[in-house]
Amino acid sequence: MSNGKSRSLLALAGFGLATAGAAWYGSRYSRNESRDTWRRHLDKPSFMPPDNVFPIVETSLYAMIAWSGWRIWSAAPSRERKHALRLWISQLGANAKWSKLFFGQHRPGLALADVIALEGMIFSYIMAARKVDRAAAHAFIPYAAWVAFTAVLNSEIIRLNPRQT
Repeated sequence: MSNGKSRSLLALAGFGLATAGAAWYGSRYSRNESRDTWRRHLDKPSFMPPDNVFPIVETSLYAMIAWSGWRIWSAAPSRERKHALRLWISQLGANAKWSKLFFGQHRPGLALADVIALEGMIFSYIMAARKVDRAAAHAFIPYAAWVAFTAVLNSEIIRLNPRQT
């Protein structure tokens, strides 16, 4: 295997690990007894997916997030590439923080603000990534849709549970 290919595979693994780290950070707050008790008592919208849907969708999305970041990193160095990578890192942090705010701190109002900011970061990333690698930008479209759906669920939980915000 050539040195360049080895370096690229290591970078892909690094993007995968960074994404997995954000997923792990968020899951620390979404998989515990406190979350289950609090969440069980919330009124939820009728269109809330079953719990077993979330890990399937999110695993797929996290794979696309990592792949997209790696594609941008693999592109020729430029201002646009640097900007897109900064946005990639920012959205990953906001993504991980949502679970802490919503499940860990039981603050759906702050979580809604975070998820709205996250959606803005995702759209900014898509626009910046398009200038570098269209496939990387397109990989974020399902993620943008899922985060928009998350914002709607979050909003409905706030509406249905006014004392929880």
